[in-house]
Amino acid sequence: MREAFVIGNTRVPPRSRSLVELPLPRLYTQVPLNLPVHVLHGLRDGPRLFVSAAIHGDELNGAEIIRRLLKLPVLKRLRGTLVAVPIVNVYGMLHLSRYLPDRRDLNRSFPGSDKGSLAARVAGLFMQEIVNRCTHGIDLHTGAIHRSNLPQIRANLDDDETARLARAFGVPVLLNANLRDGSLRESAAGAGIPMLLYEAGEALRFNEVAIRAGLHGIIGVMRELGMLPAIKRGKKALQEPFVARSSTWVRASASGLFRKVSSLGQRVKKGEVIGLIDAPFSGLETEVTAVASGIIIGCAELPLVNEGEALFHIARFEDVGEVAYHVESMQSHFNPEESTGIESLEMEPPIV
Repeated sequence: MREAFVIGNTRVPPRSRSLVELPLPRLYTQVPLNLPVHVLHGLRDGPRLFVSAAIHGDELNGAEIIRRLLKLPVLKRLRGTLVAVPIVNVYGMLHLSRYLPDRRDLNRSFPGSDKGSLAARVAGLFMQEIVNRCTHGIDLHTGAIHRSNLPQIRANLDDDETARLARAFGVPVLLNANLRDGSLRESAAGAGIPMLLYEAGEALRFNEVAIRAGLHGIIGVMRELGMLPAIKRGKKALQEPFVARSSTWVRASASGLFRKVSSLGQRVKKGEVIGLIDAPFSGLETEVTAVASGIIIGCAELPLVNEGEALFHIARFEDVGEVAYHVESMQSHFNPEESTGIESLEMEPPIV
């Protein structure tokens, strides 16, 4: 018989699931706060995968992805262990904020410390109880407030195991992103744990395409790891993803009211007009042009902009036309208004 999975003071036996609440520092009102962790411990040995969301407290798509993931009946056939944390930054979520009450970014506070700042203590708890007990990880993010991201994976694609999982996630766009100091990805890499970062949608908003693509991607990774049964023969797989060589931001050259001409996921050419900025008092109009050819993978959503603000994020590819086609296919595949078969994956009854 497989050994129990131990987290905090809780032992989760094989072929069972448990909600574990890890104590966090209290609020200043002395209200206790816990970090909720769902543990599904399979009967048979296998990888131990953590899936986390809302490290930035206003990035909510990931919480909905995990909610739907935990309802899937296919998890009854789980091999290994799934550790799901729908809200990591509980403090930020309570205040609709990206940050913790001490104004620190949790994703710049890893690996943390039990004697440091509030952010360091939360990061240290997460590393000790979640990351260090797992073999692989997926962290779910959105764009910042008033900024949307195309569904994409950011990862160290120079690592063979990480690249294998990134391809299995099934989104068309992969960014070979450098590790940032203090990030969860950097600390996980230092612990020898391959990890993907999924970016999609906007802070404080649910985006159905982003949610469906994220859920589909996690299931794809779990199948690739052997944690879930392989996909049935004859079922069409998604297109092999494309790796961006680099990316660049287009910034506002004037202040005013911003109107998008090009949209998220659209192919653009260098020098092409992709937006307009109107001065509301003088009526002057400034064109926003693409500084490189590529695919728009991020864009501002708020019409009010100041000079220097980032408006569009453009990823460069060898074959831009091919990428644009498959981005459009993905958006259609996960569009809730179209029949794609993804509904049957999500709408099955919860596990008993």
